[in-house]
Amino acid sequence: MQLENIDLAKLSVSPANMRNAKKPPDISDILPSVRVRGVLVPLLVRPNGSADSFEIVAGRRRYHAATTVAEEGGSDGPLPCAILEEGDDAAALEASLIENLVRENPDEVTQWEQFTQLVKKGRKASEIADTFGMDEKTVGRILALGNLLPPIRNAYRREEIDAATVRHLTLASKAQQKAWLALFKDEEAYAPRGSQLKAWLFGGASISTSAAIFDMAEFKGQVVSDLFAEDGYFADADQFWEAQTAAIETKKAAYLEDGWSDVQVIPQDSYFQTWDHEKTTKRKGGRVYIDVSAKGEVTFHEGYLTAKEARVRETGQTDSKADKPARPEITGPMAEYVDLHRHAAVRCELAASPYVALRVMVAHAICGSPLWNVKAQEQRSRKEAITESIETSVAEARFDERRRAVLAVLGFDADEPTVTLGHETRNGMSGLLLRLLDVPDAVVMEILGVVMAETLAAGSELVETLGVHLDVEMVDYWTADEAFFDFVRDREVLTALLGEVGGASIAAANASEKTKTVKGIISDHLTGENGRAKQEAWVPRWMAFPPSAYTERGGVGTVAAAERAKWLMEEDEPSEPEPQDADETASTTGEAERIAA
Repeated sequence: MQLENIDLAKLSVSPANMRNAKKPPDISDILPSVRVRGVLVPLLVRPNGSADSFEIVAGRRRYHAATTVAEEGGSDGPLPCAILEEGDDAAALEASLIENLVRENPDEVTQWEQFTQLVKKGRKASEIADTFGMDEKTVGRILALGNLLPPIRNAYRREEIDAATVRHLTLASKAQQKAWLALFKDEEAYAPRGSQLKAWLFGGASISTSAAIFDMAEFKGQVVSDLFAEDGYFADADQFWEAQTAAIETKKAAYLEDGWSDVQVIPQDSYFQTWDHEKTTKRKGGRVYIDVSAKGEVTFHEGYLTAKEARVRETGQTDSKADKPARPEITGPMAEYVDLHRHAAVRCELAASPYVALRVMVAHAICGSPLWNVKAQEQRSRKEAITESIETSVAEARFDERRRAVLAVLGFDADEPTVTLGHETRNGMSGLLLRLLDVPDAVVMEILGVVMAETLAAGSELVETLGVHLDVEMVDYWTADEAFFDFVRDREVLTALLGEVGGASIAAANASEKTKTVKGIISDHLTGENGRAKQEAWVPRWMAFPPSAYTERGGVGTVAAAERAKWLMEEDEPSEPEPQDADETASTTGEAERIAA
């Protein structure tokens, strides 16, 4: 490589320059310096077919800045250049990439385009990784973007799709990608994202390769993996279960051959309860329980007997009839009689045990039951802009931190979108209750707060009641974003909004302007741009607690809900209690009775 000063007229931008095909570069930051001092850092060039012509591999912005200065009447002298050898396209492309990566990180799709060219020119992934100071896995992840349909890749480049969603889309077949893309483009449909997308791709039952207890090298079925090549999933669940079941049977036979008295495989709809079994040794007749979950995970519990069997072993008494019951000991009506009496006794004790009752309530709120229908409020809309606005809001970010902390405390999967109904079904209500009984009251209250927040119905009068009671200040959680301005379309309302943020005179002066212009003025007042006085801590009336409307036309959901809540609160306002003497109060028993009195 040699250094020379080369005339502007002999230079042109090389096709190997990674930014060659894009619009003219922004040179505003370097143009003042080039005007005063000229180009100081050499351009990277190579011969372009003749000794008098060179193409720029790296330094496109410096070249355009120098050209601009020359057109303005300034210096048009030669530029310092470092000359590469002719013909090495891969080296030229690498040089362009390195310079642009140092100056400004290009998006991953742009990197994919350039890395793909390097691969076509003979570079290996390991060589690309060494050249750009990346690990090979990162390069592989970028190259894997080639598995996506071009419209999905372009949407990712425009940041319309997040990285987690793209990662899961790389698991999808081309047909699945097309189906998802159709949902993504349909404003009236919802395209699943993140962990919900993974469930959508696998019918809600994705099975990770980490669950396999068989040799993956011998597995003949298809396995798909994501961009990071960390998570693999079985494309065909039936093929997985065929191999997994065979491996379980092999393991069972090995246990029996090793001298265990028995090996029992627990079906997927049941689960192994340690509290109903006692630990014992192989020599004392302990058996092995193989617990298999719906997600394919297998747990081996070695050396257990049922609690009943353990008691028989301790007492030496056996029940010869236990294995061959002739008929039920009690009739159906008697069973119902026993169940209801036992239920009555337990609920009486539970009512007097708030410590336990609190945990039972939380378990019900999380799991649901035959008597509890539990649903989590979805934080999404058919309008993608609304969903994105919520997902990126301050409130959602803060709440997600609390939710993740609760998932960790309960031992739930960190990828579960909600705590509510986010439990492993194999743990069951009783398993969750036992976990909650080990948790301090303060933590249970934290869990309860998250669960009740997840199941709070949007648009309800309860939201209005709580908002007022909790003194919620929306300015702490909300600022006007693009979606807000897009959905405000009423001219009368826009004029009223402008009056709030800019003053009555500005609103009157712009009352006949186009709605786009009015929105721009409102935005300027909220940001303090274009010489407008900045309006701090503003929210529209509909979003405040309590809310109100701008016109008499009505039709504002939050205002209607607030009116209903206000009416209910007025109806339920307690009357002044009548005085009671001390003897009457002292005669009551229990806190509930004292409150009722």
